[in-house]
Amino acid sequence: MKKLHFGVFEVFSTQVGGTFSWAHPLSDQINFADPQHWIRTAKILEKAGFDFLFFADGYGYPMVGEDLSEVAVRHGINFGGYDPSLIIPVLAQHTSTLGFVVTASTGMDHPVQLARRYSTLDQLTGGRIGWNVVTGASQNAVAKVLGQSQMTAHDKRYDMAAEYVELAAHFWEKSWDDDALVADKETGVFARREGIHQVTYEGEHYRSEGYFTAPPTPQRTPVIFQAGTSPKGRAFAAKHAECVFVQGTTPAHTASNVADIRAKAEEQGRDGSALKIMAGLTVFVAETEEKARQLQAEFDAMQTDEIVATLYAGNTGIDLLALDPEKTLHQVLENNDGVVGQMGTSNIERFLGKNGAPAPTVREILDDLKGKGTRGFRVTGSGEQVADQIEALIEETDLDGFLLEPVFAPRDAEAFGQLVMPILRERGRIPELAGGSTLRERITEKPGARLGQGHHLV
Repeated sequence: MKKLHFGVFEVFSTQVGGTFSWAHPLSDQINFADPQHWIRTAKILEKAGFDFLFFADGYGYPMVGEDLSEVAVRHGINFGGYDPSLIIPVLAQHTSTLGFVVTASTGMDHPVQLARRYSTLDQLTGGRIGWNVVTGASQNAVAKVLGQSQMTAHDKRYDMAAEYVELAAHFWEKSWDDDALVADKETGVFARREGIHQVTYEGEHYRSEGYFTAPPTPQRTPVIFQAGTSPKGRAFAAKHAECVFVQGTTPAHTASNVADIRAKAEEQGRDGSALKIMAGLTVFVAETEEKARQLQAEFDAMQTDEIVATLYAGNTGIDLLALDPEKTLHQVLENNDGVVGQMGTSNIERFLGKNGAPAPTVREILDDLKGKGTRGFRVTGSGEQVADQIEALIEETDLDGFLLEPVFAPRDAEAFGQLVMPILRERGRIPELAGGSTLRERITEKPGARLGQGHHLV
């Protein structure tokens, strides 16, 4: 029986998933700036048995046309927030088993800067850190705020990311021998010089020649996550990632993406079945189905067309409200200004129609995304009903688990932990946690904190 893994998808901001619910009485997310909010959340997750707390992050924001969206500001839709990597050491002091995954875009800084930052986080958490590798989001906004004349093309960003990850791994895996750190007070020897090696790298996009000053940490390389299901994204994940976060749309579409990633991993000489592939999951769960459906109805009532359009514009560069509602997205592609297709490609392709199915109209897209945003699957019911739906999704998709995307935080994670996790654990779906496990050991369910020798980065 396949064991399942669960994380919680969060942002150091007001809102997850580009939807609107922080103003609801059941949500405490407006207190995101208070460290105590996150300490409480981390303790809830650890007690429930979640594998990790996952933070999305980025420098972008929703733009409509050439300017910041007024709706994004008014409702806090993917706008406003802080750097989540800086809260991790605080949370590590209040937990002992919970892992932490932090998003960092490639191309924002040099790989040595990121490598040193994640080494620090791995050390401070005792080997409980993961890096979610992305090539960026809202790239039109990011290009402007970084002073770039134009945003880097989608496929080129992935070419750059491949070098970025490879060079970062050189620092983590090849710069210090295992016994190079001595730290002997009696002899006064800190490290063996012959155990420290220069990293020399000459790529098309990144270069380096020098030494990595951060001593080895429990995992050396953080657990490598990747989010992105475009063709380039799937190929990148198959080669580099240990855990892949895919867009959960329909079970059939997700199953196709999962199978493709596993097959591509096999082509790279990896064990495709060893990749942990997860999707987002919005859960409305309560003691009874009636109460759960009431929660869902209250959330749905808070969503509007303008919220949907704001999020979609920020993700893809397409303003749905400026289009003919009775036509499909092909009306944009036929008059492409160069921005469309360079970001959020998976959220464009999903609405173009394929395999004989007609493309939905803009009106149908708005209706489909309302309350969904960038969220994945949605399940509703009692604890038993939700557990049944989760197992059915696993059977249909071959996923290895889910990232819970809270609507009312941290209430949703606490309710899931109390009403659903015990049932899945009783059914043998939750792996037994070994004391002192690193995040890699927890995710792979195998001993050994280091990146496996079969990985090309080692």
